[in-house]
Amino acid sequence: MFRSYIARELIEKYNFTQVEVAEKLGTTQAAISQYLRSKRGHKSLAQFKDVLPIIKSAASNIASEIASGKISQEKVALKFCELCLRVQKEILK
Repeated sequence: MFRSYIARELIEKYNFTQVEVAEKLGTTQAAISQYLRSKRGHKSLAQFKDVLPIIKSAASNIASEIASGKISQEKVALKFCELCLRVQKEILK
């Protein structure tokens, strides 16, 4: 789900192509296409409704950093891990 929000923002706000987004996120163009058509990454949104604002905000921040060239693919992966831990803490409260 996090990747799908980043992908959408990079394409819609920063005019990246699907191929460029795939390269930045370490995935395939086909996966990005599925994110955009909500065929991947959106199946279990109901369980995340309480933390969705956190996820959207983090995705927006990461997309901005990617667009400005301030973050590497490796750092993006670390941000995914950080977000997962944050979401787990929020859910377990």
